[in-house]
Amino acid sequence: MSDPHDPADTPERRTAAGEFFAGFRILFGGFGWWRMRPGLMLLGLLPAAIVSLALGAGLITLGFWIAPLTTAVTPFAEGWPGLWSTLLRVAVGAAIFGGALLLSAALFTALTLLIGEPFYDRIWRSVEATETGAPPDRDPGFWSGVTDAGSLIVRGALAALVAFALGLIPLVGGVLGTVTGVLLSGWILADELSARALTARGIGHVERRALLRGRRARALGFGVATQLCFLIPLGAVLTMPAAVVGATRLSHGVLPDTTASRALADSEE
Repeated sequence: MSDPHDPADTPERRTAAGEFFAGFRILFGGFGWWRMRPGLMLLGLLPAAIVSLALGAGLITLGFWIAPLTTAVTPFAEGWPGLWSTLLRVAVGAAIFGGALLLSAALFTALTLLIGEPFYDRIWRSVEATETGAPPDRDPGFWSGVTDAGSLIVRGALAALVAFALGLIPLVGGVLGTVTGVLLSGWILADELSARALTARGIGHVERRALLRGRRARALGFGVATQLCFLIPLGAVLTMPAAVVGATRLSHGVLPDTTASRALADSEE
């Protein structure tokens, strides 16, 4: 058992890899709320399921039309030898669908948080009450959520475009585009999901992102873990309530030394 009072064992002294995987543990620790608050977590599945069905239908439609779409955007390859034409169109099709998957994660998170605001507010308050004793008094408000959702969608679209462009690089494009897309999307998700707990403390966008950058590896680990879970069939629906729990605890960990951040650090030992 490690000593929480040993300076070498504190979050500040962890390696970047240790902090990254601490972010993973924060997300998966959120699933523990199913045991503590099963009814509350079950409510969090409803808005996630509604949005997931709509986006899933869109991705299935895209998958059905991906071949003719790829052919339409690569007319210049018609005269190429069969092998090279096929390789190009497979790469373009994979880049299009991969970018759509990354964008769908941003859309899913933005729309689910908006639609499910009453449910996720109750989950957030439950975590705050357990971790800190009481939720902050400040209410971020509906329009703050709309603004954050719009920002998330725009940044998600930009991340998808970057992943798409990298995916077109011969040989390494698929891997490079996927890794870059997951990392970019993970950071965006961590920022958005932790917004409520930080905004409720009167912390604005600029300061919020500065706090996350102060725990960059941990925030990125949490976001990447969330993004990877979202890519699993039905994973987004099952993960969303746990992600709200985990993001609230993540926000406590990036705050200056407070009761909440100390409690989270101790619980990770």
